[in-house]
Amino acid sequence: MTLSELLEAVRANPQAVTVPAVWSQGRSCFGGLMAALQFEAMRVTVKADRPVRSLAISFIGPTEIDVPISFEVQTLREGRAVTQVLGRAVQNGETLMLIQGSFGAPRESLIAVSAEPAPQFKPVDEVPEFPFVAGAMPDYLRYIDMRWALGGIPYSNTRSRAIGGYARLHDVAQERLTEAHLLALADTWPPAVLAHLSKPAPGSSLTWTIEFIQPLPQMTTLEWTQYQAVIEHARDGYGHVAAGLWSPRGELIAISRQTVTVFG
Repeated sequence: MTLSELLEAVRANPQAVTVPAVWSQGRSCFGGLMAALQFEAMRVTVKADRPVRSLAISFIGPTEIDVPISFEVQTLREGRAVTQVLGRAVQNGETLMLIQGSFGAPRESLIAVSAEPAPQFKPVDEVPEFPFVAGAMPDYLRYIDMRWALGGIPYSNTRSRAIGGYARLHDVAQERLTEAHLLALADTWPPAVLAHLSKPAPGSSLTWTIEFIQPLPQMTTLEWTQYQAVIEHARDGYGHVAAGLWSPRGELIAISRQTVTVFG
């Protein structure tokens, strides 16, 4: 199933969604897909004029492949402009992911501060493809086109603080790019700290906060996004990473922060 088909499945029946093995990440479902599916279940419960502003995500346990998942949604509060929503992914009676989402209508304000410019990479056509290699890479990457433009790949013993490049969805129909697609694209990139290792070791996101700049730029699923992540601190098996996501025109789309665990 493609990402679009899985998003359609969660909209149709959020209480029983089965993720196939092609969307795996080691022994678990790809975390970016899990976040996208839970968000989509939340999005349909909120007024259309209230776009998502922020999501706070906790990955609690690994999600089994080919076992139904229930994406539960609870509205915590609906105010005059902001709706607070809690999403919970449950499998085999256990909570495996929590998302607290803040959805807010625009307000009049005297404050207007532009974002910092996008990082300067080589043009995407000048950056080599990052080909999918079955058995050596997480299965979900077959659905993503990547171009690595900054820093080292995982387990390359590269001591750079930053990684980055370009990513877009692969083998999809052209449609409007939404926050659900962006969740999958942002989490496509591995934890930046893994480049500091010289051999494979387990690593995963513990918590993830992502804020969307609204309104989103008008983009399609066939356009490239630009990504840069910077390690702010890492020690004792935990890394703290800040990242940004930009449109092809240099518009800031999202601001991301992750706490990652590394067993190596």
